[in-house]
Amino acid sequence: MNDFVQYIAKNYMTIVNMTIDHILMVAIGLGMALIIGMPLGIISARYEKLGRIIIGVANIIQVFPSLALLAMLMVVLGLGFKTVVVGLFLYSLLPIIRNTCVGIKQVDRSISEAGKGIGMSEWQLLWKVQFPLSLSFVMAGIRVAAVIAIGVATIAPLIGGGGLGKEIYAGINFRNDIRIFAGAVPAALLAIVTDMLFGQWEKKLKLRSGNSAAANQ
Repeated sequence: MNDFVQYIAKNYMTIVNMTIDHILMVAIGLGMALIIGMPLGIISARYEKLGRIIIGVANIIQVFPSLALLAMLMVVLGLGFKTVVVGLFLYSLLPIIRNTCVGIKQVDRSISEAGKGIGMSEWQLLWKVQFPLSLSFVMAGIRVAAVIAIGVATIAPLIGGGGLGKEIYAGINFRNDIRIFAGAVPAALLAIVTDMLFGQWEKKLKLRSGNSAAANQ
């Protein structure tokens, strides 16, 4: 334990820079997945047959082992940061698409009918009623996607990426347990903190959605 603490203290800035790289890769990949995934989730909720195809394709992507997917992307995109980000984007799609779709579908039909009754268009109904009430479900999907992305990002060094995985694989190559833990422990803490933060936001959104639904009834 003392050796581990000493190593962290000695290489503090290196670990911090790796953590920043790790967060940056995850944030960009997750952001791209939100931009693409939420509209796909809305389409899936509106058009059931098309939704089955969209979710089916996202499921197929998710089934691929992360290393195999990144290796295939490497052949097309080459080594480096960009390939890792695209891989994280693809891995983050399914939870976001599925939860957005489920969130839209779970909105009480009577609330939607009330919106139509006061003259709302389909677009207004979606953005002013259905989507706000589904935000807790969307946040749950983002929460799952973020934790998955943090884990997948640890294998980024195998295709020329950075992040905390560099320390893990350096430790494996040099048979140095301390270096493995120096990468694995911050990555695990990052996943735990991210899960807790998104979990808190999810609870707040769920409470807000419940209050809004009660007010509309």
